[in-house]
Amino acid sequence: MEALREAIRSGRLAPGSRLPPYRTLAVDLGVSRNTVAEAYAELVEEGWLTARQGSGTRVARRAQPLPQTRPPAPKGRLRTVHDLQPSSPDAAAFPRADWTASVRRALAAAPNEAFGVGDPRGRRELREALVEYLARARGVRTRADRIVICSGFAHGLELLSAILDGPVAVEAYGLSFHRSIIEHAGHGTIPLEVDAGGARVQDLPATGAEAVLLTPAHQYPTGGPLRPERRAAVVDWARATGGLVIEDDYDGVFRYDREPVGAVQGLDPDHVVYMGSTSKSLSPALRVGWMVLPGRLAGRVAEAKGGRELVTGVVDQLAFADLVASGAYDRHVRRMRGIYRRRRDRLIAVLAQRAPHVQVSGIAAGLHAVLDLPPGTEAAALRGARRQGLALDGLGAYRHPASTAPPRDGLVIGYGTPSEHAYAAALDALCLALPGPSGAAEAPPARGR
Repeated sequence: MEALREAIRSGRLAPGSRLPPYRTLAVDLGVSRNTVAEAYAELVEEGWLTARQGSGTRVARRAQPLPQTRPPAPKGRLRTVHDLQPSSPDAAAFPRADWTASVRRALAAAPNEAFGVGDPRGRRELREALVEYLARARGVRTRADRIVICSGFAHGLELLSAILDGPVAVEAYGLSFHRSIIEHAGHGTIPLEVDAGGARVQDLPATGAEAVLLTPAHQYPTGGPLRPERRAAVVDWARATGGLVIEDDYDGVFRYDREPVGAVQGLDPDHVVYMGSTSKSLSPALRVGWMVLPGRLAGRVAEAKGGRELVTGVVDQLAFADLVASGAYDRHVRRMRGIYRRRRDRLIAVLAQRAPHVQVSGIAAGLHAVLDLPPGTEAAALRGARRQGLALDGLGAYRHPASTAPPRDGLVIGYGTPSEHAYAAALDALCLALPGPSGAAEAPPARGR
């Protein structure tokens, strides 16, 4: 309720604005319909809202602003109102009913030994389910004894880094904490420049790297798949040098304009480590990931993990195995692919109308897009975003400090996190934050507000 009060008080919800129906908001927030109804009723009693039969619930029209019920934020501190960071999916879309059903079936079918000391490789039920699913959905070729369950990509990268010996090549634009994991294990990271075809893997032989970390399905964060000839070239490099390709299948299942690009692992299972997780397809809170390893590395990675399962709960593993085997996971991914595609299309349409000078890239897949900005304007755009209460990233935060290519100015916009009812306001704030055609911070004209 306090969030609604603040939205009305600040003017983000204008007088007369219609609020979402109880059912819609309840689904978005993951609460009961009664909870939303009670909140609306209380705000009506307080005079914040009005409710009329056939007109719905609307923001009350007042001649004078409502009094402050709490002190304003200290000067210099800006509050986040809209989350457009490319960090997670829509939390309200977690398939609660399917997950609950899978938990029940998994618990009923689980043998007693499942609740003892866990195998560090992970539950056999999940590894076998992943063999079939990954072959069908991502073109991965493997066996259950070559899969190690982990808590997510970062954990898997930590385990791999523990058994590597030399430097690791990474994409010049990527997550800094992934580089930190590698470097903390004592390995240097060498940037591979990124262009429209993905990472320039043709430069690998000159790096002296033992391994290379790539996001070939959808380069993170700049977008776009690794070109077919580069996919073949990186496998040739691994075969010729004994090197290792670490494939982060970021956003691999969320491709919108054509069929998903298959995994590089399918080209050579003996030289590619394929890694995935549920953090984007289901929830980052689930903490379930997987590593598909060459046979020579599976035992070493399991040994690095420890003598027992300490990171991923058995119930979650069994439930996810059931979710996959029952087909509910496929249905959820298909449903979310449609939702995220519509959000992407809405982002593109709004920008075309209100900021046509801004080029949008990286939109063929995933949960984010890149807005390319004129050189030198990224910092100003980020300041404008903070003033609008937006949480988002600039491309500069992803650039490897040793990259020699000219920096690229841009904003990385995640469209997975906002709930449906909050998305329009988030896009409106984004347009107000963008620099104008000249590069100056010119707010585009508002649309009938």
